[in-house]
Amino acid sequence: MAEAKHHQSNFKGWLFKWTNYLKGYQKRWFVLQNGLLSYYRNQAEMAHTCRGTINLANAIIHTEDSTTIVISNGGAQTFHLKAGSEVERQKWIMALEMAKSEAKKMLRDESDEEEVQQPDRAELTMMLHTLSAKLEDLHTCNDLIARHGLALTKTLSELESAHSAAEAAANLKPVQERATLFRITSNAMINACNEFYELSQSQGRRWQRTIQHEHERRLKYEEMVEQLAKNVVSLENKARMSLSGHPVRGSDSEEDEFLDAFEHQVEERELTVALPHGNDMMHRRTDSMESYPDVSSESESENSLNEARVYTSKTSPKKGSHREHQRTASQDKIRMPKSLSTDSHGSDSSIPGRRKRRKRIPDKPNISLNLWSFMKNAIGKELSKIAMPVNFNEPLSMLQRIMEEFEYSEILDQAARCSDSCEQMAWVAAFTVSAYATTLFRASKPFNPMLGETFEFDRMDDLGWKGISEQVSHHPPMLAMHVDGREWSTWQEFTMTTKFRGRYLQIVPMGIAHLVFHKSGNHYTWRKVTTTVNNIIVGKLWVDNHGEMDITNHHNGDKCHLKYSAYSYFSRENPRKVTGVVTDVSGSAKWVLTGTWDNKMEGAQIIHVEESNKGKPVFETGPHKTMWKVRPPPPGAERVYFFSQLATEMNEPEEGVAPTDSRLRPDQRMMEDGRWDEANRMKLRLEEKQREVRKQREGEAERAKAEGRENEPYKPTWFRKERDPTTGALIHIFNKQYWECKQRQDWQRCPDI
Repeated sequence: MAEAKHHQSNFKGWLFKWTNYLKGYQKRWFVLQNGLLSYYRNQAEMAHTCRGTINLANAIIHTEDSTTIVISNGGAQTFHLKAGSEVERQKWIMALEMAKSEAKKMLRDESDEEEVQQPDRAELTMMLHTLSAKLEDLHTCNDLIARHGLALTKTLSELESAHSAAEAAANLKPVQERATLFRITSNAMINACNEFYELSQSQGRRWQRTIQHEHERRLKYEEMVEQLAKNVVSLENKARMSLSGHPVRGSDSEEDEFLDAFEHQVEERELTVALPHGNDMMHRRTDSMESYPDVSSESESENSLNEARVYTSKTSPKKGSHREHQRTASQDKIRMPKSLSTDSHGSDSSIPGRRKRRKRIPDKPNISLNLWSFMKNAIGKELSKIAMPVNFNEPLSMLQRIMEEFEYSEILDQAARCSDSCEQMAWVAAFTVSAYATTLFRASKPFNPMLGETFEFDRMDDLGWKGISEQVSHHPPMLAMHVDGREWSTWQEFTMTTKFRGRYLQIVPMGIAHLVFHKSGNHYTWRKVTTTVNNIIVGKLWVDNHGEMDITNHHNGDKCHLKYSAYSYFSRENPRKVTGVVTDVSGSAKWVLTGTWDNKMEGAQIIHVEESNKGKPVFETGPHKTMWKVRPPPPGAERVYFFSQLATEMNEPEEGVAPTDSRLRPDQRMMEDGRWDEANRMKLRLEEKQREVRKQREGEAERAKAEGRENEPYKPTWFRKERDPTTGALIHIFNKQYWECKQRQDWQRCPDI
C-alpha cells in the first residue's frame, strides 16, 4: 500500500513537471509566432529602408531657418541639412517633395500589384472544382427537396382521406416526419445557396480586379510600342538624312514622320465589310503614292494624311503597277448650294428676292409629366381613345420628319454628275446613311398626321428641290412622299410596325424608297433598316439604327449591300458603324464604304482584288474620300428639341400653302410656342373630330353593303394608288397636280380636317 502511494506521488510529480514544460514551450511558440508575424508585417518596410536611412514616402520635411532643412520619420531618426542659400534650400525642398510623391506612387503601385496576383493553372482548376462541387450540392439538395416534397404531399393526402380519428392519429406521425425531413432539406438548400453565392461573389471581385489590371497593362504596352515605333521611324529618317545629305520630305513633325509612306511603301488598314451574299471580306485600305489631283477639298481639310500623300505623289509610280487607276467623276469637288456654304440650310439674305428664313424656334419649356397620373387615367380605356400628351412629342409632324431625309440633298446632286454607275451607287448609299444622322438625339415622337394632312416644302430656289407628302391611310398609318430635284426625283410610301419589348421599342419600316436620275435613267430602290429606342421606362432615351440594307439599280443590275452594326457594350468596334460594298451586275466588287451613321461616310474605289490565306478576298483600294459628313447642330440645340437648321425652318408659317398643311395644325403650333396645356386640349379635340369622321365613313360603308351597292373607299387628294412597274407592288404615286393647284390657289378638293 505504501509502495502504491509512493508510485502515485512520483507519477503526479512527473505529470506536473511535464505540464510546466509544455506551458513554457507554448509561451515560446507564441513568442515565435508573434515574431514571425511582425517580421512579415514589416517585410515591405525592411525592403525599402535600412539603418541610417529614412523612407521618403513617410518622411516629414520642414524648415527651421532660411537655410536649414529638417527631415524626420516621426521617430528617433532626424536629419538636418544646411543649404548654401535660401534659393538653394527652396530647390532642395521642391526636389524632396517631388521625390516623396514619386515614392508614394511607387508604394501604391506595388501594393496594387501585390493585391492583383495572377492565378496559376492549379489555383484556377481548384476554384472551378470548388464551384462545380457547390453546384453539385445545389443539384443534390434540389433532388432531395423534390423527393421529400412528393412524399410529404402523399402523406398529407393519406391524412385527408382518413375516415376515423384513430386512422388520422396513425397517419399524423408520418406527416410530422416527412415535414421535418422537408424542413431539413430546405435549410440545407438555403445554406448551399448562400455558400455558392458568397464564393461566386468573392471570386467575381477578384477576377474583376485581375481583368482591370490586365487592361491597364495592355494600355501601357500599347503606348510603349507606339512610342518605340515613333522613335524607330525618327531614327530611320535621321539615318537617311545623314546618308543622303538632305532632309527627308514630310519630316517636319513627329506625327508626320510616323505616318508618312515612302517611295515604295503603301499604308494598309484592315476592315471587315459585308457583301450581298453574306460573306465577310477583308478590306485592305491602300493609299498609294501616285497623284490624285482633284480630291474633295472637304476630305483634304479633314485628313492631314491625304495632304501629305498628295504632296509626295509627285514621284511617278512604277509602270504597269496595279495601283494605277483612271480618274473618275468622284474626284470632282462637291458643289454645294450657296445657302449650305453660309449657314447650313438657311437662305442667303444677300440674294435679292430670296426669302429670309428663321434661325431658331422658342425654347422647350421645362414642364414635367406625371407618368403615373397619366397611366391611372388611361386604365379601362380603349388604346385608340387614349390621348397621348404632347410631352412625348416634338413640334413636327411625321410628314415633316420624313422630309428631313433630304438634309444632305447635295449628295444626290453630286451623284447626278457621275458618269460611272458604280460610283453613283456609292454616293446614293452615302445619302441613305445620311438620312439617319438626325435620329441620334431625336428620341421624341413626331405628331401623328391626320388623314388627309399634307406638307409641302419648296426649296427649289436655294436647295434645288421641292417635295410634297400626304397621309394617305389612317389604319394602318401610311404616308406617301414625292420630291423633285433639278436632276433627280425620289418617292416612297412609308408605313411601319412596332415591337415593344419593355425596355426598348423597335420600329421596323415597311415601305420601299425609289430614286431616279433623269440623265442616266438609273432607278434605285431600297428598304430602310430597323430603329430601336432604348430606355423607354427608366433612364435616358437613346436611339440605335441596325440591320442590313440592299440598294438595287434596276437599270443595269448594280447592287450595294450596307450593314448597320447594332450597338453592343461588349463590342470593340466603333458604335453606329456602317460598312458596305458596291458590286456590278457580274458580282465584281467596285467600291467599299465605311463610316458611321452619326458622323461621316468614306468611300474608295477598288483597284485590285486578291485572295488571302484565310479564304477571304482582300480589296486593295485607292485613297478614301469623304462622301458625307454631318453638319454640327446649331448652338443651343438641346433647348430646341435638337433640331437642325432645316428642321427649324420646316414648321415656319408660310403663305399660300394648302389648308391641310402641317404648318396650320393648331396643336402643333401651340406646342412650338410653349403652350402645352392648350396644345393637349386642342390635340384631343382634333382626334375626337377625326374619330367622328371615321365613324361616319364606316357607317356609310355598312349601309352600302346592306343595300348591295359598292361603297367608294377613301381616296387621297394628291396621290393615286397603282401598281409599281418596277417592284410589282401597289403603292401611292404622286398625281402631279399639287403645284398647279398651288399656283392657282385652288384648294377646293382639300378635305376639312
